[in-house]
Amino acid sequence: MTDPSSPPAATALDHAHMAHALRLAERGLVTTRPNPRVGCVLAHGSEVVGEGWHRLAGGPHAEVEALAAAGSRARGATAYVTLEPCGLHGRTPPCADALIAAGVARVVIASEDAAQEAGGALERLRAAGIAVECGLLREAARELNRGFFSRIERGRPWLRLKLAMSLDGRVALADGASQWITGAAAREDVQRWRARSSAVLTGSGTVQADDPRLTLRLAEAGDTPIPPLLRVVLDRALRTPAGAAVLDGSAPTLVVHAVDAVPVDARFARVECVPVATTVETGLPRLDLPAVLSLLAARGVNELQVESGPVLGGALFAAGLVDELLLYVAPVLLGDRAQPLLALPTLADMASRWRLRTIDRRAIGADLRLLLRPD
Repeated sequence: MTDPSSPPAATALDHAHMAHALRLAERGLVTTRPNPRVGCVLAHGSEVVGEGWHRLAGGPHAEVEALAAAGSRARGATAYVTLEPCGLHGRTPPCADALIAAGVARVVIASEDAAQEAGGALERLRAAGIAVECGLLREAARELNRGFFSRIERGRPWLRLKLAMSLDGRVALADGASQWITGAAAREDVQRWRARSSAVLTGSGTVQADDPRLTLRLAEAGDTPIPPLLRVVLDRALRTPAGAAVLDGSAPTLVVHAVDAVPVDARFARVECVPVATTVETGLPRLDLPAVLSLLAARGVNELQVESGPVLGGALFAAGLVDELLLYVAPVLLGDRAQPLLALPTLADMASRWRLRTIDRRAIGADLRLLLRPD
């Protein structure tokens, strides 16, 4: 028997409008950080009268853009919003109040937002006589904002480990040389994944071996500037050499080091240095990796892309901190003396093996790209 107090089942038209709102939200994929990506559609039946998406932190929210496009036709419309409208006054006024003032009749929300609970947006909408329904295409909306939800709900960024390997599972020659295993198309693809991230992180070993710049070559998405990408270097003993590209001040940079390491020389004049506690694993001191992630979450980092060597990558993986593995496989062989993909603990038996599920696979130029997540 149907509960008479429950909202009516979503129609095919509701699904179509919410799918449209999600496509709008995706336009802000690389520009909204640290805010979530949000889209909004206003419709009377099948007719769309207004649409919008959040473009840039500090700019109008998706609902405000859609209301401006709809004008007076917003009255009596249904608003399809991919994330619960904000109820608190932040950089912009509450979107819940804007929807009420515009006279919309119904609000359909894909996903609730734990960050908005104190704002009472849904209660205010309902108190104004607006029908509110939640959950339509919720999983798709959460997937689009997996970094934002990770930061708000888990207190740490969504961590993506990017690796490139040969067919025989090697990431560098025995002497550490790794440029370039993959082709130009794969390296360009990595730039797009960096662009959707809030920060890119590496270890001091990779800095010493490869001297990466870790910068973003993309400047704009359409007509919207892409916010600067934070570079993060884990350097427990402050061994990053003078002249390293990550110390050049060309991008915001955070060097995370042990409490007993003091950055006193001019090498670090153009970057920010922050101490973090250390732990002892396998007899060696190491930066407390969960503490590093908490630090980055407190700075608004939603998606964190790690581009490191096998030691740091293996430590993150073994600690259960890797949310997804972005793996590029090149059709080359490097031999058994080359460095392995990850430095992982020895397993006692096959039952203990790490299991991954494939989310996506596709050819990128001559290489294969796999997106995998731990089971």
